[in-house]
Amino acid sequence: MDWAGWVIQVMAFSFVLVVGAAALLVVILFIIDRSQTEDAVRRNYPVIGRFRHIFTELGEFFRQYFFAMDREELPFNRAQRDWVKRAVSGKGNTVAFGSTRNIAVTGTPLFVNAPFPPLDNQFASSEPMMIGPGARQPYMAGSFFNISGMSYGAISKPAVLALSRGAKEAGIWMNTGEGGLSPYHLEGGADIVFQIGTAKYGVRDRDGRLDDNKLRDVAAHEQVKMFELKLAQGAKPGKGGILPGAKITPEIAKIRGIEEGQDSISPNRHVEIDDWDDLLDFLAHVREVTGKPVGIKTVFGAAQPVRDLLETIKRRGDAFAPDFITLDGGEGGTGASPLPLMDLVGVTIREALPEVAGLLREYGLKDRIKLVASAKLMVPGDVAWALAAGADFVTSARGFMFSLGCIQAMKCNMNTCPTGITTHDPRFQKGLVPEDKYKKVARYAKNIVKEVETIAHSVGVAEPRQLKRTHVRIVQDTGKSVLLSELYPDVALKT
Repeated sequence: MDWAGWVIQVMAFSFVLVVGAAALLVVILFIIDRSQTEDAVRRNYPVIGRFRHIFTELGEFFRQYFFAMDREELPFNRAQRDWVKRAVSGKGNTVAFGSTRNIAVTGTPLFVNAPFPPLDNQFASSEPMMIGPGARQPYMAGSFFNISGMSYGAISKPAVLALSRGAKEAGIWMNTGEGGLSPYHLEGGADIVFQIGTAKYGVRDRDGRLDDNKLRDVAAHEQVKMFELKLAQGAKPGKGGILPGAKITPEIAKIRGIEEGQDSISPNRHVEIDDWDDLLDFLAHVREVTGKPVGIKTVFGAAQPVRDLLETIKRRGDAFAPDFITLDGGEGGTGASPLPLMDLVGVTIREALPEVAGLLREYGLKDRIKLVASAKLMVPGDVAWALAAGADFVTSARGFMFSLGCIQAMKCNMNTCPTGITTHDPRFQKGLVPEDKYKKVARYAKNIVKEVETIAHSVGVAEPRQLKRTHVRIVQDTGKSVLLSELYPDVALKT
């Protein structure tokens, strides 16, 4: 037999072997499906019923590529993701032929262009702003757009490195999230906001309470500029942070002060704080120990609790006030949250921000307490709206995740993130190269600032923080737009 005949026989045998193995597999799956009692579809339609689960699993990936329109996906649509992609490319961010946005949708913000805007050589530019003038070491923040809290542990080492280096390049701050201060936060050289969560990761004693010595050690780092006490997070108000044991490596366990390989679930609130007086005492203590500005992160649910806080501050004196309030919206993101909390609890940033800004003005505390807006504010129009609504700063987490290459795979809590951002699996982490990604992080931040300045220039102000509610119209369900200042008018100063 010649070699050609031999090859044909081998191929034929291999084909029969493969077909036989496939047939055997089908028979085995048929028996398993018919015998099991947990899934009615598989029991009634053995083997074929399995495709339902496969297609359901793959559906979330295929939708964003083949079926969803540019503006209809959640939590972020293709148009938003594409803006970030163009911004990080460094190749310009202009588009042709007209907007794909339906500007008749209720709630759409429209900026009021000035009839005689400044000339091009009078372009609006952003300026630094001081936070915590009463602290021993106040912080002069260089940018109104910064990186929101993302913990080392929730995101990977290369992700933290890229964000830290990119933040340094762009001149913005980086919030550690509640997972403690890692060497990778410091390595990039960026300004750091250290977040103290309910579990006190990184500054806790064995019982989970605040350890002043560890707090001083963190504050001793020159890069650590401020401390943020996390009371609540938009995606899970009333629920502590959740880090699966699979993501707790020996290094992360050491940084946080917890057990390796065990799920880490933070308390749902700070056990030391039972009321507003306790909160102000705690903030004053942290400010005294560290010498640096201290603020809070919270979620708006109703006006009365905010009034209670501001009344307490006025009673005790402005010196006891938080140096800043980071306001998260109910649409905020996280790696893991119970669905009812993510979907149903907490007011959106669109409603909360003008409400809280108005209350700060009413009590004469708007200059004393800087207001930081968070939650799904990741493109220039949203950031400009937030400044007009009363924010002094805007922070984003998911926007910066997109700058790192996030594809919205929705696997943040499973240690299988395909882009290496939210996983500690070396197989996936190797795809995220900090030496490349940090440049994209910096370009994203710089482009946000540049295009918000463009909007400010168009409405006729010299600095983005000079945007006011009179510069924004909000589309109503009647099809008509009204000024944001009419929806949320400033109230008389409370004496």
